[in-house]
Amino acid sequence: MSVELPVRLLGALLIGVGGLYLGVNLAELAGDDPLLWSGVFTMVGALIGLIVTPYITIRPIRSIRSALAQVSARSLLSALIGLIIGLIIAALISFPLSLLPKPFSQIFPFIGALVFSYFSVTVFVMRKDELFNILGNRLSFGGSSESGWPVDRNILLDTSVIIDGRVADIARTGFLFGSMLVPSFVLNELQHIADSSDSLRRQRGRRGLDILNQLQKDDSISFRITDLDVEGVRSVDDKLVILAKQLRSPVLTNDFNLNRVAELQGVIVLNINELANAVKAVYLPGETIDVQVIQEGKEIDQGVGYLEDGTMVVVEDGKDYIGDIIPVVVTKILQTAAGRMIFSKPRGKNDGNHGQDLE
Repeated sequence: MSVELPVRLLGALLIGVGGLYLGVNLAELAGDDPLLWSGVFTMVGALIGLIVTPYITIRPIRSIRSALAQVSARSLLSALIGLIIGLIIAALISFPLSLLPKPFSQIFPFIGALVFSYFSVTVFVMRKDELFNILGNRLSFGGSSESGWPVDRNILLDTSVIIDGRVADIARTGFLFGSMLVPSFVLNELQHIADSSDSLRRQRGRRGLDILNQLQKDDSISFRITDLDVEGVRSVDDKLVILAKQLRSPVLTNDFNLNRVAELQGVIVLNINELANAVKAVYLPGETIDVQVIQEGKEIDQGVGYLEDGTMVVVEDGKDYIGDIIPVVVTKILQTAAGRMIFSKPRGKNDGNHGQDLE
């Protein structure tokens, strides 16, 4: 049952009782029958309480909770420190202000508390990064490790990188500094994909849920799900970018469009596809590698194979070797948006020793 109904009933009861007393008093002043006045005012008060109570109790509280949920822990702690310091300053100046003649001695201390509290909170929230850097250097709290990486940094995960699955293996290697954070709206989108009527989408969604389960059960990985949300925004990607800006956290993704949008808005992006391309083995023209030719290429007599890291190797005149593992000489390397491609030719193809070299 919703909490709003009991609150409405309680408000109707309290304001109705207030209407009862008001009706009796007004009836006495008017010299009329108090039963009629009290009955009318009681019903009117109960109706007003039934309608108005949620708007002055539950809904403002919900709005405050929603606003606080979107504020980072750093901002809240900075505001609290600023409030304490502002009140201390106001307390120090309250004594000389109380020596002023009335009514200034009564008004100025209160005004001073408000003014100093407001400016202290504002200054500390605006300079929270410098504050936490100082605290981190002095007390090792919320600062950086010796390597310069923030110890308490959150890394937001998007839906695509969870479904991809490689994030679990990368996290186990220890290359991700900080706590991996999955917002509830990302989890909801993942659940929606897992419940899709399309079998492929359903399998992808379930794989993503399995990956989250693995991350949560692995004690060596810092991982948590948060109920932080962004009000007034429907798109999951837009919510993720806004939340990343609010938390000053990077986004881990392999979505090309999200990558570009986040970069345009000043959000740090950790792209798994770029990481995979960066760690692939580097081959220079003239080097020899072994590759299994598995299919024909687009051009005449071309063969295509793949290395263990997924790099495509195009073998000129490799059509006759489909199904065989042969040594090839690298002739050219092409870097594309989809990844790295290696062009090659069978070793000894041009020196007359082709058959001998491939045996």
